[in-house]
Amino acid sequence: MGRYRPPEPEKTAIITAAGFSRLQQELNYLWKEKRPEVTSRVAAAAALGDRSENADYIYGKRQLAEIDHRIRYLDKRIRTMQVVDRLPSDDNTVYFGAWVTLKSANGNQYSRYRLVGPDEIDDKPEYISIDSPMAKVLLGKTRGDEIAILQTDTSTKVLSFEKTTEPTRYWIDNIRYEAD
Repeated sequence: MGRYRPPEPEKTAIITAAGFSRLQQELNYLWKEKRPEVTSRVAAAAALGDRSENADYIYGKRQLAEIDHRIRYLDKRIRTMQVVDRLPSDDNTVYFGAWVTLKSANGNQYSRYRLVGPDEIDDKPEYISIDSPMAKVLLGKTRGDEIAILQTDTSTKVLSFEKTTEPTRYWIDNIRYEAD
């Protein structure tokens, strides 16, 4: 058996204005603060002599490689991003950037989610990627529409702990568009 893994599907290159600002701040921090700090630490460790047994030098080089990798990723990603900073013309339909409140079928559980770009989902637990199966179900729906979500063993968002092959049904209770 080989070690081949198929490439990951391309992420959607859209982002909210707040998410774009956060990515730019991270890139500036890594490039202007973190990288020079690590570089000076590596240079100081290299000046001590034997590099093969110098833990500061070895760790610093690894950390520098990780920082450079993240900088390249952010730089490439930011260049291809499309910032969505306008409200949709129809605010009764779920589009990118919407806050969606779901009501469970029995009516006693409410869940609130926001559809954001794949680079923003680490910000808050209620953010879901526009590429996720749940977001794909929600897109284009309006208030009062019923959606069915089948939770599998590979689901990363736990909606319920019940093991079932039946989809969980929700109704869209509210749709709002607002800035962070």
